Amino acid sequence: MSANAIGSGVKRTTLDNGITVISDTMPHLGTVSLGIWVGAGARDEGENEHGISHLLEHMAFKGTRRRSARRIAEEIEQVGGDINAATSVEQTSYNVRVLGEDLGLGIDILSDILTEPAFAPEELAREKNVIVQEIGAVMDTPDDLVFDLFQERAFPGQAMGRSILGTPETVRSFDPANLGAYLGRTYRGPRMVVSAAGAVDHERLVAEASSRLRAIGAEPKPEAPAATYGGGTILTPRDLEQVHIVLGLEGRSFKHPQYHALQVLSNILGGGMSSRLFQEVREERGLCYSIYSFHWSYVDTGLFAIYAGTDMGDVGELTNVVIDQLEAAGETITETELNRAKAQMKVGLMAALESSGARADQLARQILAFNRVIPVDEIVAKVEAVTVEDVRQAARDLVAGGRPTLSAIGPGTGLDPAARAVERLIRA
Repeated sequence: MSANAIGSGVKRTTLDNGITVISDTMPHLGTVSLGIWVGAGARDEGENEHGISHLLEHMAFKGTRRRSARRIAEEIEQVGGDINAATSVEQTSYNVRVLGEDLGLGIDILSDILTEPAFAPEELAREKNVIVQEIGAVMDTPDDLVFDLFQERAFPGQAMGRSILGTPETVRSFDPANLGAYLGRTYRGPRMVVSAAGAVDHERLVAEASSRLRAIGAEPKPEAPAATYGGGTILTPRDLEQVHIVLGLEGRSFKHPQYHALQVLSNILGGGMSSRLFQEVREERGLCYSIYSFHWSYVDTGLFAIYAGTDMGDVGELTNVVIDQLEAAGETITETELNRAKAQMKVGLMAALESSGARADQLARQILAFNRVIPVDEIVAKVEAVTVEDVRQAARDLVAGGRPTLSAIGPGTGLDPAARAVERLIRA
């Protein structure tokens, strides 16, 4: 076991099985946000495991060998705490928030659900049905479904491109043995982080984690397959009032030199009410109610895209205006826009330091991504170092890639104009 302090209040210890324990003591708080993050998610699933990461996360709260599902809920709420979990493409997290004095209970429950899950057949059957209902809810929600279809088209035939929820068929196929095998293969010490922020004593956190998580294996988990960006168009006719579109291009990994420039670009294009897309598409032309851009970064690739919902008769004009703005960004980004985007990003960074939950999440993700805690001053310096030309070049490089991805859902006659407009971005 090794330990070291990192800046004011932040301490890190590595347990013998490779689990990182990281904490940031925030003396003005009486509560602690605590979680266990696992560097495994949907992209780690095999061909016959579609949706198993998400099902495993759901089953975490459905009982252990020591606690029933009801007892888990009652114990955490008896002390006024709350408990939650989340699954993403590359990570899964399990979180509690309790009073600082109840840290031991929090880590005990989190450790229990990861090391001693019961996977009781009756609970598994119920939870599979819950997830099937969740899948149905997404299918009925076009502004959710359009993102799943976008990801699928961007990374075709890969775990990266499959929805996190799975399909009704795959979810119903899983049994306790499947869940146990996946848990044992992917929940390994070197890719796990215990992170806490708030009223936390680091030495106590280390002692609790070391005692309760010793069963986690020290061998590295298998690497997920490398992602291959594809691109293309997927049109899904639906009897809806609006057309929902997501138009994007291959983005950059969070380790790529252009990462911060693309984050700034996303803010300038569609990051708020002063952004180019909001002003031009909504305020000047009245073509939509909601429009925004985003840059999703992964360990080896990324997606840069714009979402909008619009009337069937306006979809062609809207898509062309979005493309106009994307292409113009490579030549016309201004210093004023750059400075405004930087200010917004810095406020977001500082806000994370004021929330124990956001801080615990930030620490864990930095460890999983970079194996170190990145000081906020360093992040701010990298944002400040981005120049107008950096952002313009990042925009030009995006467009030069020439392989757009378009997902559109809505009335069939309203989809073709979007598909025709996107042809402008295709490069030989």
